[in-house]
Amino acid sequence: MDDRFNTASGWVLFSGIVALGASIASGMYFHADSNDVLEQGEAGYYVEGVEEEGGADAGPSLAEVLVTADAAAGEKVFAKCQACHTINQGGANGIGPNLYGTMGQAIAGHAGFAYSSALSDKGGQWTWENMDEWLKSPKAFASGTKMSFAGLSKIEDRANVMEYMASMGGAPAKPEFVPEAEVTEEGVSIEGEDPTEAEAAGALGADEPVASDNAAGDNEGATKVD
Repeated sequence: MDDRFNTASGWVLFSGIVALGASIASGMYFHADSNDVLEQGEAGYYVEGVEEEGGADAGPSLAEVLVTADAAAGEKVFAKCQACHTINQGGANGIGPNLYGTMGQAIAGHAGFAYSSALSDKGGQWTWENMDEWLKSPKAFASGTKMSFAGLSKIEDRANVMEYMASMGGAPAKPEFVPEAEVTEEGVSIEGEDPTEAEAAGALGADEPVASDNAAGDNEGATKVD
C-alpha cells in the first residue's frame, strides 16, 4: 500500500514539475512578461481594412449628385413610398400626406393632414438639403416622428427621388455645385485653364529685351563722321 501511494505521489509531483517547466518555457518564448507593446503605445489589435477616423472618403456632395439626378430612376425608388403617399396633383392623403408640390413647401405644411408635433414643430421649408436629411433618416431628422420608414442610405437614390418629386409640382433652386480647383505640382489652377499656357506666357515676357536706361532716344550727342 505504501509503495503504491509513494509511486502515485511521485507521479503527481513529477507532473507538477513538468507543468511548471512548460509554463516558464512558454512565457519566455512568447514574451509574456514583456511590456514592449504597452511602452510603444500600440496596445490592442489591428483590424485590417479599417481606416483611422477621418481617413475614409466622404463621398460626393449632395450638390454634385444632383447634377446627374434622374427623375425616371427616382420614380422607381418612389415605389417604396406609395404604400403611404400619393404624389399626383389633388391626390388624397393616405397614411402620409399627398406629396405633390412638396419641394419648397413649408415643412408639415400640407393642408388637411394631421402631422406629429415632432415634424410640425420643426419649422423651415423642404429645401433640397432638408429633404435629403429626411429621406436619409426620418427619425434622425425629426425625433419622435410617426413616420416608420427607415430611410434611403444611398445619396444617389435620395437625389433621384427628389428629382422625381421636383417634377411633380416644382422645387426651389438646387444647391450650386462648384467643382474643386485642379491641384498641380506648381500650385492650384482654375479648372479649364491650362497651367502650361500661363507658364509659357510668363517665359516669353521674361525673355523680351528691356531697353537700357542709357540708350539714347535720338541722335543728339553722337559723333559725326564725314
